[in-house]
Amino acid sequence: MVSRMFAALAALCMFAGPAASQATEPDKAVLQDIEHVFEQWRLDAHVPGLVYGIVSDGRLVAVKSMGMQDTASRTPVNADSLFRIASMSKAFTALAILKLRDEGKLSLDAPAEAYVPEMRGWAYPTKDSRKVRVRDLLNHSAGFVTDDPWGDRHQPQPEVDFTALLKAGVPFSRPVGSAMEYSNLGYATLGRIISTVSGKRYEDYIRDNILIPLGMSSTSYDIFRSPHARRAIGYRWQDNSWVREPDMADGAFGAMGGIETSANDYARWVAFLLSAWPARDDPDTGPVPRATVREIVQGSNFAHATARPADAGPPCRWVRAYGMGWRVIDDCDLGRVLMHGGGFPGYGSHVLLLPEKGLGIFVFTNRTYAGPMPPALKALMALNASGAFPDRGIAMSSAVTTGYAAARTVWASGDILAAKDRLAMNMLMDHDVAHWKSELTRLKSAVGTCAASEPLSAVSALEANFIWVCEHGRIKGHILLAPSSDVALQQLEFDVAKP
Repeated sequence: MVSRMFAALAALCMFAGPAASQATEPDKAVLQDIEHVFEQWRLDAHVPGLVYGIVSDGRLVAVKSMGMQDTASRTPVNADSLFRIASMSKAFTALAILKLRDEGKLSLDAPAEAYVPEMRGWAYPTKDSRKVRVRDLLNHSAGFVTDDPWGDRHQPQPEVDFTALLKAGVPFSRPVGSAMEYSNLGYATLGRIISTVSGKRYEDYIRDNILIPLGMSSTSYDIFRSPHARRAIGYRWQDNSWVREPDMADGAFGAMGGIETSANDYARWVAFLLSAWPARDDPDTGPVPRATVREIVQGSNFAHATARPADAGPPCRWVRAYGMGWRVIDDCDLGRVLMHGGGFPGYGSHVLLLPEKGLGIFVFTNRTYAGPMPPALKALMALNASGAFPDRGIAMSSAVTTGYAAARTVWASGDILAAKDRLAMNMLMDHDVAHWKSELTRLKSAVGTCAASEPLSAVSALEANFIWVCEHGRIKGHILLAPSSDVALQQLEFDVAKP
């Protein structure tokens, strides 16, 4: 069974982070557990077919398909089956907006009406309300009402009808910029902005500037032009049977949820996004600079606390915000997580990324609003718990290395003045020479001789921690450099490690 998971692995090297040549493949036992999780969930959720993929350091290291892409022909799902991914399309729209911003063609803080003239003259909810900015649309803080059922069915709306809708004005759920409220209308409006400032149809701009550069040749918006034999047909579960959902054409709301893609294609997108971490000096070869990709984790500052789903692991309080086309989570075990779901008539999907680990998982299904986050999150927890995917870590800077050498000199001599050329001006004002001597004497007496040769653990390019194993104890240390042109310690700490 596990061998089938590797049968459709991508053969090409995709966009990769610095550790791609050493990409870790999941343990086979962990893969078997993950397969069982998805198979059980598919059965319980009445999903005709699904496919999921795991991407690590630029490679699709596992992919598995289950069930049928078409219940009439009983064609099985495979890694090239084409699924609509609904709101996971928003990430493409957000990155396109950032790319146009980089090129100087729009400003995130400009009023959206500067690019969508139909918004001029709108009636705002209060007299003191500011106008909707492009950034508000990105972060779902424009004050529009949550519109998932309405927005989904507007997918095929003709552009001329969307123009009329915008020109007539829309009601506001709340004042602009006062809260995060999910809006498909907002992302459809971003699609109109992309068309206006690029001079191309939204779909053509995404194809030419993102899909083609990434080699995503099977990804598109117009489902009626995609190969019928590869299409995962959409169904709803109704009256204990699968009922075919009507196909919806590409239209004005494509920017909020129109993409159709395969596991093999989507893995290229995930690999490209993850390749933006960590920041480094390598050549920038993607269609969008790595620094721009890293902006997607910036939340809209309406963070809120929620509980991690109970069946994913031990209780954990999430801090959750909305970035640019992504939900940004701080998880007790996983650290920073980027995630987004996609719900659509006939389809349900989810994607989760761990940018610091270069690890991602995604799942596509062909059942209306299937909501496959629970098995995807449980699978990601299992991958993380395996220990095979550590954080990529922060590269050690020469400045921190120099500061560490000064710290070891201070320890060896028992005198802070032994590193006086590496002390920031505050150091002896915060603790005088006598205090340093007495404290170093006490610590040395407590732990005995220390080789002081253990490596640093970087916090940033100007901060690091270390632990020394000594004769009869351990020393925990911390260095923090000053924001000056010369390498200078503004903080140096030694303490006996507690049991």
